[in-house]
Amino acid sequence: MKKIFTGCVLFLLTIPAFPQAINDFSLKDVVSGSNFTLSQHQASKGIVLVFTTNTCPYSKLYESRITELASRFEGQNFTFVLVNPHADSVEGESATEMAHASKTSLGALPYLHDQKQSLATALGISKVPHVVVITPNQSGFSIAYQGGIDNNPQLPQSATQSYLENALNSLVNNQVPVPATTRAVGCNVKSN
Repeated sequence: MKKIFTGCVLFLLTIPAFPQAINDFSLKDVVSGSNFTLSQHQASKGIVLVFTTNTCPYSKLYESRITELASRFEGQNFTFVLVNPHADSVEGESATEMAHASKTSLGALPYLHDQKQSLATALGISKVPHVVVITPNQSGFSIAYQGGIDNNPQLPQSATQSYLENALNSLVNNQVPVPATTRAVGCNVKSN
């Protein structure tokens, strides 16, 4: 009986959840000075939103992994975008400091100013770094994966699960990412 129960639980865990729809949004990119919207990227294979901040130590640990993944997957039609839910509300998180961080240590990726935390709240983001992979479809956009980047913030070489990379590889191969969600580990998002 225990084997049957365990088998059923494992089976249910492998079934992908129904994709969550997401509405278009518009936030200012502090690097380019223009507004970023999902609808501008309807032709992308996917949009990778990386919720991060300039001052969270966990975010700092992931900077090189984020830029490496962006470099590798942008050639496969993925758009990588940083989103700061602490923009202009915490010391070290001004628009100028965000733009500087993107240009010096984050591959000059677009860095969205989410000062009102509208996007972070809509997606239920409570930790940084936290990634959300959004895919376009005929009816708009849906979330294909959200959660952690991998399972070892401190030592990239010791990570045994590369959640984001696996999700992106699944999408490249026209498969649904499994798992579709993982737990993000990092700094708490402070309410503004």
